[in-house]
Amino acid sequence: MTAIAHQHPGTTGFTDEFHRVRDFLVRINHAIPTTPGFLWGRWEWMFSLPYLDASALHRIRIWEHNGRVVAVVTYETELGSAYLLTDPEHADLLPDMLQYALEHLTRGGEVRVLVGETDHNLQRIAAAHGLTATAEAEANAVLDLAGDLSYRLPAGYRIASLANERDMLRFDRLLHRGFNNPGLPRANAEAIQERLTSVSGPHLNPELNMLVVAPDGDYAAYCGIWHEPGTTYALVEPVCTDPDHRRRGLGRAAVLEAARRCRDLGARAAYVGSDQLFYYALGFTPHSRGIWWKL
Repeated sequence: MTAIAHQHPGTTGFTDEFHRVRDFLVRINHAIPTTPGFLWGRWEWMFSLPYLDASALHRIRIWEHNGRVVAVVTYETELGSAYLLTDPEHADLLPDMLQYALEHLTRGGEVRVLVGETDHNLQRIAAAHGLTATAEAEANAVLDLAGDLSYRLPAGYRIASLANERDMLRFDRLLHRGFNNPGLPRANAEAIQERLTSVSGPHLNPELNMLVVAPDGDYAAYCGIWHEPGTTYALVEPVCTDPDHRRRGLGRAAVLEAARRCRDLGARAAYVGSDQLFYYALGFTPHSRGIWWKL
């Protein structure tokens, strides 16, 4: 059992340990996603975020067998929530993994653990440790990419990828407003660098990440997407539309264009960690849920 190396402030944290875990997630989800709520794209997105609590990275633990990673216990952006990710062939590690999470991933003395609603083995283990299920959950939905991925844009709007449009000031404004943050965007060098870092992951393909550009040149909608060449799935994260441009089909266009480009590279399904009606209206269907369990 080893730890993720500590990340020094100001670095992106794409260390050797990061890549080993990322390769582990690619491997166990290669044929059929076994951790749909925590695919490799979520791991890389987590390390791309400015609000990741880098001071706690040494608490992430990996288990190895014959020199390769077979299990991981991690938080996402801050301590207090634990994800147990394991190779199905090493499910015997789950009791130790859960015990580790309860002892080392706490925040304010408490931690919650995500347990798949059909993972009866982990449910029994959690119950034996004194945890109980709550009403809190994380939902996953999936889009069959063999379906209709067509869309229409209003006059004057155009679609573009991050490979062609990379104005981080406009990008920061879109994400600030698109996720309904209060006040004005910071519009300073720190904000610009944070946005640049968020789209600079080592496996992010800018050709797949789509912007809708408004007639005045502002960025109106965005869909981030993560796809590994040779795999049959993609992960949608994040998606937003500027409030001034909503209800015009722009978010739909960004998501479906990103999905179409992944389909052209061999993906057959796109996952998203959400149960919002917006995604169901695009053709996504409910896939699975993780339930938060607490002591």
